[in-house]
Amino acid sequence: MHASSSTVAVLFPGQGSQYVGMGRELAAAFPEARQVFAEADAVLGYPLSRIMWEGPETTLNQTEYTQPAVFVHAVAAWRVLKAHLGDWMPRFAAGHSLGELTTLVATEALDFARALRLVQKRAQVMAEAGRRNPGRMAALLGLSIEKVEGLVQAITERIGFVQVANDNCPGQVVVSGTPEGVQAAVEQARDLGARRAIVLKVSVAAHSILMAPAQEAFRAALVQARLRAPRYPVVGNVAARALQAADALFADLSAQLTGPVRWRESVEHMLEQGVSTFVELGPGQVLSNLVKRIHRPARRLNLDGPADLERVLTGLSAA
Repeated sequence: MHASSSTVAVLFPGQGSQYVGMGRELAAAFPEARQVFAEADAVLGYPLSRIMWEGPETTLNQTEYTQPAVFVHAVAAWRVLKAHLGDWMPRFAAGHSLGELTTLVATEALDFARALRLVQKRAQVMAEAGRRNPGRMAALLGLSIEKVEGLVQAITERIGFVQVANDNCPGQVVVSGTPEGVQAAVEQARDLGARRAIVLKVSVAAHSILMAPAQEAFRAALVQARLRAPRYPVVGNVAARALQAADALFADLSAQLTGPVRWRESVEHMLEQGVSTFVELGPGQVLSNLVKRIHRPARRLNLDGPADLERVLTGLSAA
């Protein structure tokens, strides 16, 4: 089977896509996936796979466990796909927030064990920064990015710090900041005509300057990781364009924890470069649904469990 790599991008999800039982069926069905989970448990020194498969949900939802869990599941799905496609490569790889670290493994910019340790470090320093600088996040639905940018600027000047954290798709913007800043954004967004404004169940103000302590520690870990140039381009969260050199990838990841995830622009960039098929690898379909909101005609495939594989392979054959 030969897919047209020039029209295909692979996508890797971020925190929020986790669920108890994630990856269990994949590991049961495919030796490539089982190996990934076994290696992850060995590298981390604790049974992450058991937390993923059995919970409890309260433990899985803690940042320190969530980020490695989503990363490991996504790598396992990627390895299963690659086992059926050989040396096939897509045109681009892109990941949402944490998912940008999964692209490092998919593009061979970093080996799995080293990338997993980097994910573990990222989760730890973000959790610590959240304890030092408590913050909130909220999703504002039904407002343009321009309206939200004006809103957060006015609130920051008068009430409390808040900034755009994720520009996910038209009409879905996530903001991040101090508890009072985010609460004001939720209240005023409704006054501006937002369809919904929802405070998210997270304890850290991700992708905001409140993560500055985490960013410094994560950058130091990135230096030690020694990234290689990716085999094919990664579309960076901060740059929202294709990155082909190791130093460009390093710069994007170095700015990621305090900068916004420009997901809408990232997908638009891939579309402009001729991508028409997006394959989401890992838990859930969050990114596939965002792609649908950005460009409905795009083909969307996702590989979460064994039942998805044949549909993905068939879809790639037609790409």
